[in-house]
Amino acid sequence: MTPRISSLLILAAGVGAAIGISLWIGSTTSSFAELRHALLAPDGQVSDIAIREIRWPRTVTALAAGAALGMAGTLIQGHTRNPIAEPGLLGINQGAALAIVSVVAFTGPLPAWTQALLALGGALAAALLVFGIGRIDGRGGSPITLLLVGAAVTALCAGVVSAIVLLSEAALETLRFWQVGSVVQGYESFLSLWPLLVAGTVLALANARGLNALILGEDSARSLGITALHARSLGLAAIVALSGLAVTLAGPIAFLGLLVPHISRRIFGADYRWIIPGSALCGALLLCVADVLGRMLARPGELPVGVVIAMLGAPFFIYVARRRKAVTV
Repeated sequence: MTPRISSLLILAAGVGAAIGISLWIGSTTSSFAELRHALLAPDGQVSDIAIREIRWPRTVTALAAGAALGMAGTLIQGHTRNPIAEPGLLGINQGAALAIVSVVAFTGPLPAWTQALLALGGALAAALLVFGIGRIDGRGGSPITLLLVGAAVTALCAGVVSAIVLLSEAALETLRFWQVGSVVQGYESFLSLWPLLVAGTVLALANARGLNALILGEDSARSLGITALHARSLGLAAIVALSGLAVTLAGPIAFLGLLVPHISRRIFGADYRWIIPGSALCGALLLCVADVLGRMLARPGELPVGVVIAMLGAPFFIYVARRRKAVTV
């Protein structure tokens, strides 16, 4: 068994352990007997409801959003050749926020599923706008062009969002809770949008060979039969699907899409055929663990998972920056 396969199996085992701990720990800690009863022979007891209807849905949401963000972050860092790039740089988070506050300002507070659909639509529209403008340069969207256009679209959306929330108290309240990032309300959306995760994962894995070639340069990639436009378009589709799904399920989770690719590259090396599945497992594991920590650190309440990820991610990234003078993507 190769070291890379062993690493994937260890990460998968870690995800399995995180699922068990997430079902075990909530605002209170269930006993092993209660956990077994809820999973194998539920009969409507309070512990059954807590485990099956509260902890299980948020665990699934954390796993899906974490895996999607991990893969999306890896793809965007690879395609832009920027080790500090993340999905937020494509305007995805601010596009989702703009879609939500624009509607809430006129209609008032909305159900969670409606907010999810608006977030998905806004995220997809912002990403497509960035890549559409970025391709005008005729080179299939060069890394520097995508980053500049992404920064411009992000700033534009953020400015409009700020103007709207100044004029609408309902929009301000909705944005305040949504922007923190949480996995509490995303399960119903996941039941409808899981094909997006499957499609995004397939596209990401299919993009691995092209991304490996592009790292060598466009001329080298062309000699290997890889067209830059085709590879970047495939990457675009995967990034849009995965990032849009993640922001829909859990809101704008900062740092995860930035942090996970670095961890995966340190484990699996420079081959994206291994980095991408490794990033999916790392992202799922980190977000699930962060959700559990959020429940434990503020009992009987809880910390939003976005806050916990920021607390974990910032020190780690400072450590990486101090230990390594350069990062290769």
